[in-house]
Amino acid sequence: MRQLPDPESLRLLVLVGDTGSLGRAAARLGLAQPSASKRLSALERRLGLVLVERSRRGSRLTDAGRAVAGWAGQVLAELEGLVTGAQALRAERDAELRVAASMTVADHLVPGWLGELRRARPELYVGLRVANSERVPELVRGGVVDLGFVESPQSPPGLSAQPVADDRLVIVVAPGHPWTRRRRPLTAAELASAPLVLRERGSGTRETLDQALSLAGAGAPRPLLELGSATAVRGAVIAGTGPAVLSELAVRTDLAEGRLVAVDVEGVRLRRVLRAVWAPGHALSGPAAELLAVSRRRVRHIEIAAAGRYHVSEHQNPEIANSDSAP
Repeated sequence: MRQLPDPESLRLLVLVGDTGSLGRAAARLGLAQPSASKRLSALERRLGLVLVERSRRGSRLTDAGRAVAGWAGQVLAELEGLVTGAQALRAERDAELRVAASMTVADHLVPGWLGELRRARPELYVGLRVANSERVPELVRGGVVDLGFVESPQSPPGLSAQPVADDRLVIVVAPGHPWTRRRRPLTAAELASAPLVLRERGSGTRETLDQALSLAGAGAPRPLLELGSATAVRGAVIAGTGPAVLSELAVRTDLAEGRLVAVDVEGVRLRRVLRAVWAPGHALSGPAAELLAVSRRRVRHIEIAAAGRYHVSEHQNPEIANSDSAP
């Protein structure tokens, strides 16, 4: 496996672009300028690209350097989310804000939400539990957590709920699968009759698929395998085990880089609402209300660009303005 660039080198490159000076970038990171120069040279050798043009007037990024710096910024943001999420998992027992999230939401959305909340409230101690959409409401009802996030087709009974995002499931196969050569979309009956790699019962993804096929009059899906996480399902599909239905959030990078191929289907509505849930009878306040507000602001939509590549944009979603119940 190729050795990957280290985060500090990527951070240095981004700062050179921001400041226009290797010296100022090095100072911000607490590095001596010769050490920073060596670090950048090592990054250039590792990537096989000239990233920085150095002159007496300062340092500026080349065209390749600007492109790599843009990607580096995304990588660093994701790393920050990873660290924030890991800290929340460690802090579960003694947390001031206790959160539970279904697996897809926890994997792809919650770290960013917590990162924004922690930047505004750096002293806040957050604990995170990860479970499927069947278990999260139980944790909320039992008072184990203050706020939950689920991906089930309907609001869990007996809880206050607020939509926070819209998500779409996609049918994915490995490159070379016979479905990639189809000229027409799958029908609901074809999808239901095909052996699929499925999430376990109780997961929001499985519930959404079961309901969508039932509403289309196609019956229940046929399990080839039942696995306990989107990561496991995704790996099985990439290995060529069989087709699967997964959230776009879980497979957007694989679709963009060609490890998986999306297959169209007609007559089946594979959309769902991601919801925040909490105990009924009281309005959310304090950190729980703040996290709900953050989650509603940072709605992630997966769109297919004209070139067929996936990109993510964060913006207000007018579809979630109508809530199941207001906080």
